[in-house]
Amino acid sequence: MDPRLWLATVSGAVTLGYLAIRKLLDYDPREPPLAPQRIPIISHMIGLYRRTYNYYSDVYAATGAPIFTVPLPGQKMYVVSSPDLIQSIQRQHRAFSIDPILMKFSSIIAGSSKESDAILQYNVYGDDGDHGVAHESHIALRDGTKPSNIDEMNRDMLREVSSSLDLLEPPIGQTKRIKLYSWLRTTLTSATTRAVYGPMNPYNDQSIADAFWEFEQGIMPIIINILPTLFARKAIAARAKVSQAFYKYYTSNGQESASLLTRLRYGVATRNKLPVEDIAKIEIGGTIAIMVNTIPAAFWTLFYVHANPALLASIRAEVEACIETAPGEDGTVTRTINIVTLKANCPLLLSSYQETLRYVGMGTPVREVTQDTYLDGYLLKKGALIQMPTRVVHSDPKLWGENANDFVPERFLPENKSSRPKESCFRTFGGGKTLCPGRHFATNEILAVVAAFVARLEMEPVDKEKGWEAPTSWNTGAAGQIMAPDRDVEVDIKRREGVEEGWRWVVRVDKGDKVFRMVTEDFGDE
Repeated sequence: MDPRLWLATVSGAVTLGYLAIRKLLDYDPREPPLAPQRIPIISHMIGLYRRTYNYYSDVYAATGAPIFTVPLPGQKMYVVSSPDLIQSIQRQHRAFSIDPILMKFSSIIAGSSKESDAILQYNVYGDDGDHGVAHESHIALRDGTKPSNIDEMNRDMLREVSSSLDLLEPPIGQTKRIKLYSWLRTTLTSATTRAVYGPMNPYNDQSIADAFWEFEQGIMPIIINILPTLFARKAIAARAKVSQAFYKYYTSNGQESASLLTRLRYGVATRNKLPVEDIAKIEIGGTIAIMVNTIPAAFWTLFYVHANPALLASIRAEVEACIETAPGEDGTVTRTINIVTLKANCPLLLSSYQETLRYVGMGTPVREVTQDTYLDGYLLKKGALIQMPTRVVHSDPKLWGENANDFVPERFLPENKSSRPKESCFRTFGGGKTLCPGRHFATNEILAVVAAFVARLEMEPVDKEKGWEAPTSWNTGAAGQIMAPDRDVEVDIKRREGVEEGWRWVVRVDKGDKVFRMVTEDFGDE
């Protein structure tokens, strides 16, 4: 063996052994029970590498513990599997805070200056009141995405979705072949960013959109932050390209004609004296928030609806019954799909969408313990991290029944409420202070795509042998909360029988505060 390799191996083993002993000696019996492992520290690392988002489900299945301790090199983790404990953590947002993690994450992925890093970290623990970038950003996100404040965003997004479907729909008797995930990524990237960033949207340039997705795919080495210039050169170059486009956007006052959300967020940055160069860099994190999870959610909803012919027929009938048909004076026919009408009259569509989010949700909300705190009789130590894996809650048979690991489209029908757990057990959008603020906009977007798709088009997989066999999702990006498919699905698209040439299709959402309620907090939104 090469002496250098031997030395590196021995040094690594000694370091891991030291860290393992240190962590074990650091364990306090008042803390949550230690997760079982054959080899201290190493077993957890191997498990997380091999099983990724399923590892904590494995540990929970073996222990049944509502909370357990996972010591890792350099960091102690408390993993919470109980929805009731998760709710308690969310209520104690001072003792268990997301802000220090968010601000550090923002600066790492953005590559912002030390000056801006100090501004982002200012008052992250709230000791100096509810001001500073972290706290003001929560308010801006909340206000900018209220159902009553996203009408303009909805209108712009739906116009883009309708236009893309017009281009996709082939003439009668003809077929178009597309890669479904790629088509959705292109369509929803355009629709979402134009709605958020306005007419001067940097992503109008396809090369900027491509650069963003290259960055997103290579984000993990940047997050780990070990020699990123060596291991993440392409991602860093792509990030620089996106940042330069946003610098031009902000210095040209593009935000002034953008959505309320963009204007509010820019106001937070300028009030806190972030340099425009760093505002442009940090905005790549904003793009992650608005896009990375909507696209796989739309993909899986379309996939599972089409994989079940009976389900497709039933949802198609629901949607068809909601379509308004209006002949024009010139002989044209306008067919209108109203999202508000769908929400009121398509229970199976809504149930299938929510079940998709439950079935493919794999996010892990994280909090930092800011002070020694007792939770359910256990001591949680300052400086440790809390993880609340969605996958554990969503796959728990004690909550969802023996079919917890099956896709059941009827699960969220109103008449089945008594056979499913309370709303706090649905964790795809997180909860508490960090409940996903864009969930209403994303829901409108996905429902629009799915409803218009089933109303206008027929779709079948090109690979008849695989059929609607679900792709694996082991390589989902580090920023993802929804599983992304490891392979694309090539499909043939044709115009649905009975859909005439020349029909004009419109997708709209009426103004109003009514929402599709999926999480506990939504029941206070109306």
